[in-house]
Amino acid sequence: MKKYIIGIDTGGTYTDAVLIEADSGAVIATAKEPTTHYHLATGTGHALAALLQSSGVAAADVQQLAVSTTLATNAVVEGKGARVGLFVIGYVKHFRLPVVAVVFIKGGHTIQGTEEEPLDLENLVDTVRGLASEVDAYAVCSAMSMENPTHELVAEKAIGMLDPKPVFCSHRISQQAGMRERAATAALHAKLMPLMQDYIAGVQVAMIKQGLSCPVVIIGGNGQTVSIDQAVERAGVTVASGPACTAHFGALQTTGDALVIDVGGTTTDIAIIENGRPQLAPDGCQIGEWQTHVEAIDMFTAGIGGDSHLVVDDQGCLHLGPTRVVPLCVAGSLPPASEWLGAGASSRCIALTAEEDMPEDIDDPVITFLRQHGPATPAAIGTAIGLSSVPLEKHLEGLAREQLIFETGFTPTDALHVLGQIAIGNRESAINGAAVLARITGTDPEAFCQEVLRLAEKQIEDLIIDYIIHRYWGKSLTSFITSRDSHPVLGVQFSLKIPLIGIGAASRYFLPGVAERLGTTVSFPEHCEVGNAVGAALLGKAAVALEKIR
Repeated sequence: MKKYIIGIDTGGTYTDAVLIEADSGAVIATAKEPTTHYHLATGTGHALAALLQSSGVAAADVQQLAVSTTLATNAVVEGKGARVGLFVIGYVKHFRLPVVAVVFIKGGHTIQGTEEEPLDLENLVDTVRGLASEVDAYAVCSAMSMENPTHELVAEKAIGMLDPKPVFCSHRISQQAGMRERAATAALHAKLMPLMQDYIAGVQVAMIKQGLSCPVVIIGGNGQTVSIDQAVERAGVTVASGPACTAHFGALQTTGDALVIDVGGTTTDIAIIENGRPQLAPDGCQIGEWQTHVEAIDMFTAGIGGDSHLVVDDQGCLHLGPTRVVPLCVAGSLPPASEWLGAGASSRCIALTAEEDMPEDIDDPVITFLRQHGPATPAAIGTAIGLSSVPLEKHLEGLAREQLIFETGFTPTDALHVLGQIAIGNRESAINGAAVLARITGTDPEAFCQEVLRLAEKQIEDLIIDYIIHRYWGKSLTSFITSRDSHPVLGVQFSLKIPLIGIGAASRYFLPGVAERLGTTVSFPEHCEVGNAVGAALLGKAAVALEKIR
């Protein structure tokens, strides 16, 4: 009796699924369904149902489900996820991280593990009382806690007595030196735990509906599999889950060196292959602004993809990403773009998620307004309910985090529709949006859309260059690289000596131009559109084989 393994990759735009034969690793069937952020089980269930139906394989013959996701990566890049309050204990150079607050408290230990100064418990308690209504979780990092975790444990207990939210201590997840990186690692776990809880619950619900009862593993950022419990308790290990599968799939395509580029809806992920093998990052992975101690594939991620938000500023200049919005062409029923779309703050429209998933008793002024008046811009909502821009944006961020609303605007996906390169949504909506923004920039819709695609290609090119420079020279030249074309004195061009391997549904539309700009070639292997799901299934297969040996 043949056995099978399913690989699932949940991205910001699509949920991909593949079915492979357990013995040979041959791909039997594939499926691609929209990711339903408001109810992750729905999109996952659709992908699983399509996979089993098209293959004719019975649920009982599925040996394992291996799951990869870029949701954690996307949340970090887009500045989403749980709101975290970070306590840093000890005399250290102050630093910033993209969390609600970084609070420095007296205390900490020496390298020998002796107390350097008593913990300032009074200050910690006062701060927790002030933060309790502003955060969803806490992270604690104390100087030399890997030698003596006492101050972290006391802080954890004190926080728990005042606020029942989760607390993550750095000594439990990092034994390396480097306060900023240890603090980032602890904060990352705190930021991602609620997201992973929701995601894994969605996968389990989808499995039950499809009659699947096989074991489930999550692909960690280092390419190793972790159990469901580990994935929740140590959510940070999943932050490079998608890129790990990207690298594994890419490594199957070459015995030499290459850059594997996964262009998704929300992010672009880059991984390097040397002598046909993925490489681990020597000091832990970096995702956007976060340099961590999380063991992961040597990769880099940034917020540029097919669904990146395109904003035209008041001077007519174009800005792309890092946030993702729902493209106009797939957003469903919206007011005509001519009634709301414009420059700056008028670049996006807020709409309710599916009404059947909305709590009936919710009492919120934004939700009430949208129910009564339909989708609207933040400016229109703020004027109607009496909230100014800053508190309104904070409130909208909270509603989006709870999956009660979604944002839509013009994206590269819309530009591809206007130019006739893809047809997965309502082309007319994209054309109308392009016409509005083209008038603002003083061009015609086709020229405007071509410029949007050129901008996307340039940002992917810049990301590749910055990754290579950082990897080989340890320096980041982001500010120079992104502005080099407009420098008044210095002109610089870069070229790559190794090929690109494209993965992801959007890669075919952007990477040929990127490869040409960098003087190299790009290939698109079979099943590259669902490459991460294939990578997840094959890593799951390897884990099953290893378990048999044990």
